[in-house]
Amino acid sequence: MTDSIILTIPEEISARARQIAENQAKSAEQVLIDYLKTFPPSLPPDIQAELDALRHLSDDALMTIAHEQMPNDAQQRANDLLDRNSRDLITNDEHLELEKLVERADRLMLRKAEAVNILRQRGSKPGNE
Repeated sequence: MTDSIILTIPEEISARARQIAENQAKSAEQVLIDYLKTFPPSLPPDIQAELDALRHLSDDALMTIAHEQMPNDAQQRANDLLDRNSRDLITNDEHLELEKLVERADRLMLRKAEAVNILRQRGSKPGNE
C-alpha cells in the first residue's frame, strides 16, 4: 500500500538526495524513503510523556537523572537471570522477572539519554561537572 505526500524540501537536501541516488542507481525519492525507514519507531505514549516532562526540570535535577544507576540488587538479579537464561535454566516466572528488569533498565537508559540531551541543548556539559 502506498500513499502520496507532496513535500517541499530545501534545494540543498534535494541536491544531496539526487547525488546519493545517482551514486546508488536509485531514484531520489527512493533514497529519501530508505532514509526515513531508518528512523526509530515511535515510543509508547507513557514513555514519551515521561521524557517530555524532563524538559521542565532544573539542570540539577537533570544531572541527577543523568547519573542515576539501577540499584545494585536489581543489577545483580538481572545478571543472575541473564546467566541462567543463557544456560536454559530459567523458569517462566524468572523469565517474566527478567523482562521487567530489562524494561526497567531500558527506561532508565532512555531517561538518562534524554536528560543528557536536554542538558547539552541548554549548554551544560554533563559528565564534566
